[in-house]
Amino acid sequence: MSEDWIAGGCLCGAIKFEVRLPSKWCAHCHCSMCRRAHGAPYVTWVGFAREQFRLVAGTPSRHRSSEAATRSFCGQCGSMLTFESTRWAGEVHVARAAIPGAIDHRPMAHVFFSDKADWVTVDDDLPKRGGISGTEPL
Repeated sequence: MSEDWIAGGCLCGAIKFEVRLPSKWCAHCHCSMCRRAHGAPYVTWVGFAREQFRLVAGTPSRHRSSEAATRSFCGQCGSMLTFESTRWAGEVHVARAAIPGAIDHRPMAHVFFSDKADWVTVDDDLPKRGGISGTEPL
């Protein structure tokens, strides 16, 4: 692995991948689909150009979560790994928790914030953007 590539993977180690910096962005997503898929109040994603992501071990299971989007996860341990959508063609969004080491971006914003769970309190100073329309860029 070159020093530009960073290792990541699932909880059980069956799926391993590498990502090459620089990443495009890092943000917390509050959309209901991410929350349900991960069983979490929100999900932190890191965006990479498709050519900056490569599998090095295993084959993830894939689930088409909408007409435009596919999510990948480990079929053995269930760890959620990636999100790909025609809306962001050419990008792979990687679950930040699947990358154990440091990366080049800290979370930059909360996105789909108008869809956040009503039982979640967010009290940081990050920008809170967008809703289902997703018209506000990072």
